[in-house]
Amino acid sequence: MKKTILSVLILSIVLLAACPKRVAIADIEANPSKYSGKSVAIAGTVKESYGVSIPGTNYRGGVYKVDDGTGSMWVVTENTVPAKGARIGVKGKVQNGVNYNGKNYGLGMKEEDRRFADK
Repeated sequence: MKKTILSVLILSIVLLAACPKRVAIADIEANPSKYSGKSVAIAGTVKESYGVSIPGTNYRGGVYKVDDGTGSMWVVTENTVPAKGARIGVKGKVQNGVNYNGKNYGLGMKEEDRRFADK
């Protein structure tokens, strides 16, 4: 019984430690060096999205802009981009000078995971 409780406790701590902290986009913009290269989570509404798919391949990718009410940030993805207006939570690494398809989007994020808000 004690081993089971200890195992559950250790697993819970590991899972909680692996989840990045949700951060306001304004905080990231105010101190980009603090977050650069680190995984963080943001949540908001997709304001713009531009996707690319290459016929004959499985490639789907693009960029989309998330606005959380404090600011907005471009997110680069290797997956299909979410639709404009979608409520979304994104986990990813903050990067200065996010580039996609030959265009620089400034401060942004490389998507690692995303979740859609329930309607």
